[in-house]
Amino acid sequence: MPVELHGFQYSVYSWIARLAIHEKGVEYNWVEVNPFSEVVPAYYLEMHPFKRVPTLVHGQLVIYETNAITRYVDDAFDGPHLQRSQARERARCNQILSIVDNYGYWPLIRQVFSHGVFRPRMGLPSDKSEIRHGLDAAPTVLGSLEQLASGGQFLSGDGLSLADIHLAPMIGYFTQVPEGHALFNQHDRLSAWWSIMSKRAAYLLTMPRLPHLIS
Repeated sequence: MPVELHGFQYSVYSWIARLAIHEKGVEYNWVEVNPFSEVVPAYYLEMHPFKRVPTLVHGQLVIYETNAITRYVDDAFDGPHLQRSQARERARCNQILSIVDNYGYWPLIRQVFSHGVFRPRMGLPSDKSEIRHGLDAAPTVLGSLEQLASGGQFLSGDGLSLADIHLAPMIGYFTQVPEGHALFNQHDRLSAWWSIMSKRAAYLLTMPRLPHLIS
């Protein structure tokens, strides 16, 4: 059955889904959908009533919500296992995913990256106060992840997991803002992990290419 991933090329969650698919070695077709467009295709709204991205289609199965997509990709296809089999490691991995979604996404992406990089690059107005609020909240998020990181090549256990896949795109965007990069570098375990994760072939292959600054 063919696999389709519908998403927005600059969306961090679409990037996460693409990264998981590439790390599993699954062939898929990409379908570009801009959820910020004034007119979102009707077919997409039938698949995703909340008008977010990404959405995965596998035959007759339609899945939205990135956590569901990446877990399904791991369970449904051959390739390296991205979820831990041991209860403690699995709980730690899931804890990191929850921190990323519930506490990391808004300050790191919607505030720092969006207003510090994305909106200026797209010729949209940005708000410096939003960047400041995000930078103020970021140390708590990064500090919690620093405590949970294994200190090794991967965040949880001896192999790549969904924890690494979900966090990497967020950090990839956050560190494009100089102040975000400086904050991140204050965390030794995360920095050691990032020095390896940011060089993985799948990460580099799926990294969105933002337009140059629009003056």
